[in-house]
Amino acid sequence: MKTIVIFFSAEAGKTRKIAEELSADIGADLFEIKPEQPYTPADLRWINPFARCNKEKRAKADVPVTGSIADWDAYDTVYLGFPIWYYAAPNIVNTFCKGYDWNGKTVRIFATSGSSGIGKTAEKLAPYVKGAVIASAKRVTSAAEI
Repeated sequence: MKTIVIFFSAEAGKTRKIAEELSADIGADLFEIKPEQPYTPADLRWINPFARCNKEKRAKADVPVTGSIADWDAYDTVYLGFPIWYYAAPNIVNTFCKGYDWNGKTVRIFATSGSSGIGKTAEKLAPYVKGAVIASAKRVTSAAEI
């Protein structure tokens, strides 16, 4: 079986950098979760209550994604990285996860933001990766911490 590093990275690219480094370090495939409609800096300005990121979170809205993982069944270990938005994964991550069968997968979550740590992020993501074992969930600043 194979390992894949899946990530969503907002404008700063911190998550992308860590995901790319992790993928290279462990010899895993790499996949980026991308929205159909890319986020602009204004969309991500969380201090604006009318920003897209806030509207999506409040509405618990699905965020359509582009691309897919063709050979999903070949993977048994999934590293899933994202910035924490409102103490949880961004809605785009939840939408992505709903599109796959997670039975038999081992998931290792790494979050790249959130001043309060990882909190209940894994618990909140669990319904979207039903059938998987969430083996770990950490807030990290580098791939070496995963």
